[in-house]
Amino acid sequence: MWKVEHRQKYTDIPPSAFGFNLGYAGLIEAPFSDQGFRWTNLYWRQRWNEGKITLFAGFLDATDYLDVYALASPWTGFLNFAFSTGTSTIPLPNDAALGAAAGGMLAENIFLIGGLVDRNADPTTPFDGFDTFFNDHEYFTSLEIGWTPSQDRIYFDNTHLTFWHADERTKAGEPKDWGFNISFTRYLDGKWLPFVRAGYAEDGGSIMQKSISAGFGYQPVPGGDLLGFGLNWGQPNENTFGPGLRDQYTAEVFYRWQLAPQLAITPDVQLIIDPALDPSENTIWIFGLRARLAL
Repeated sequence: MWKVEHRQKYTDIPPSAFGFNLGYAGLIEAPFSDQGFRWTNLYWRQRWNEGKITLFAGFLDATDYLDVYALASPWTGFLNFAFSTGTSTIPLPNDAALGAAAGGMLAENIFLIGGLVDRNADPTTPFDGFDTFFNDHEYFTSLEIGWTPSQDRIYFDNTHLTFWHADERTKAGEPKDWGFNISFTRYLDGKWLPFVRAGYAEDGGSIMQKSISAGFGYQPVPGGDLLGFGLNWGQPNENTFGPGLRDQYTAEVFYRWQLAPQLAITPDVQLIIDPALDPSENTIWIFGLRARLAL
């Protein structure tokens, strides 16, 4: 399994940095950056026991297996990172992180997922990961246990608890950190997907130290248009931004208009209340438009 990308800005500030430029402690659209050519992943996937056990090994994107739920993808779901992996409380390793992850069904309704990857990954020079993985020994590890009605519903219907630990990055000056995340999602009536997600980080490296997100997705026809709405409360991590910052609130609503099976257009509106990095502002409105063509 592999994915190569080219990410390029078209204005002075790419969307991945625009939130911080506005005084918002967060990412209004995480993947849209100015990194140029990069690897996202390059790994081998092996399955056993009719798919009940899966192993990934190689250059991984931790968001593929960590704290997953159906609306987390910035390509098809929410744009704001507060409604994605870890609700902004996990200091995620970069894409193309060398390591391994595995998951399996312990029982009919219980699953377990764990991973260990290099914390010094750089997707623009992924093969340098062999040096940092085997010489620096600075890793990001995670363990997740969850409940689902059945394995074929795990993506939409699951409740899970995730524990994670990030080693200190000596050269980068980032401290070690640990924390946990809780996620609850249910697929109701084949149309509704309500969710409640929360996270906590003990020390530095993450955007938020405490964060709670709640909302829903509504898709009246499978594979058709999708409406998403989410609310988030977050306490900025003082080890990352300094002490004394106010709590921050985020709201987002989007409508993914499925023009064809291969083409979707998604208008998006975000409201930031009390942006933590700019005490002179009380509210910030952000309007976005995402297009996705998948052939």
